[in-house]
Amino acid sequence: MKHIKRKIAIIILGSFLLSVLIYFNILRQNYVVPILMYHSVSPQASRKTMLVVSPETFERQIRFLKQHNYKVVPVEKIANLIKNKEKIPFGTIAITFDDGFKDNYTYAFPVLKKYKIPATIFVIVNEVGRPQGDRVSWDEIKEMQDSGLVVIGSHALGPEPLVKINSQEQVRREIFESKRVLEEKLGKKINIFCYPEGMFNPVIRQLVIDAGYLGSVATNPGRNYPDDDIFALKRLRISENAKSMFVFGVEASGFYTYMKESKRKHKK
Repeated sequence: MKHIKRKIAIIILGSFLLSVLIYFNILRQNYVVPILMYHSVSPQASRKTMLVVSPETFERQIRFLKQHNYKVVPVEKIANLIKNKEKIPFGTIAITFDDGFKDNYTYAFPVLKKYKIPATIFVIVNEVGRPQGDRVSWDEIKEMQDSGLVVIGSHALGPEPLVKINSQEQVRREIFESKRVLEEKLGKKINIFCYPEGMFNPVIRQLVIDAGYLGSVATNPGRNYPDDDIFALKRLRISENAKSMFVFGVEASGFYTYMKESKRKHKK
């Protein structure tokens, strides 16, 4: 009886491992690059603050990516690979920050330098160096850019979602003028745009193209925009809930992204 039970257990385990191997191979063949979306890195982080991670959690996450040999690249690199129809290597990942919080410079930037990990920071142009002291200054932005690790992108002139602005001329200004100001201030071409609050529509998407951006990121653009739409790149929000490296590992692996996209396609 024990012999039969052992055989059954071996068969079950073997079937499970084979299923995992098959699914892992499918994931590799249909890899959707995880683009991690951070906002604030602050000691005030808690599981209730969905847009904030603690400095300790952030460093553990970056160390995890480094130790597990992830290929961390700027968002514009991903956009270029997709545009040129090149195969994106399994394990490729990108890190982004929205809004340009001061703590991106104070807490996140030193960690990125320590582990030599690149990231993209999307700056709200009209909020740079504002009196409240909670946004990065132009000097800090320039220092991060000059490090060679941080790519600066536009998050429009102001924080208002573009879909809520009634004037198309103002929407156009938010997209075009933010690019112009950043390029003038930083002396470098700005290639990536981030839709405020991740929301856009076909008209806004076309204006981003017309402005000369290489690509743009959203949050969850929905089923109408495929994985290879470089003007609707999907991202994963990272919060203190990813303090567990198991949770973070699943999100960073591409497995979570693949499951989400498979579910959306199945619903079509």
